[in-house]
Amino acid sequence: MSIPSDRKYVASHEWIKAEGDVMLVGITDTAQDQLGDLVFVGDVRVGAKLKAGETAGVVESVKAASDIYAPVTGEVVAFNDALNDAPETINGDPYSTWIFKLKPDNAPDVDGLLDAAAYQAVVDAS
Repeated sequence: MSIPSDRKYVASHEWIKAEGDVMLVGITDTAQDQLGDLVFVGDVRVGAKLKAGETAGVVESVKAASDIYAPVTGEVVAFNDALNDAPETINGDPYSTWIFKLKPDNAPDVDGLLDAAAYQAVVDAS
């Protein structure tokens, strides 16, 4: 799967994409591929104020569990409740399935994250 160029990435395999004044956050195809079939997505606390790199939630698969990190500092304003019943949606289309929405404290911080080419280099190096 190609890496979309309409969003930014972090080396911990999250993507972030602007939607108005909030940001959609999800995990990359590389992350879901490494995890395998997802069975749980959650522990996201709406209203939580997170610093960049802090744990925002968790994804669990039949193989492993992994934290999801906030790509930038901000407040969690929504969780994708559809994932409660169908976490495997992320396996089918990780770039169309957001996990939580984040209202960044400073929106330009997103510009400093990895673009698609830089993220691909991270994936290739691992």
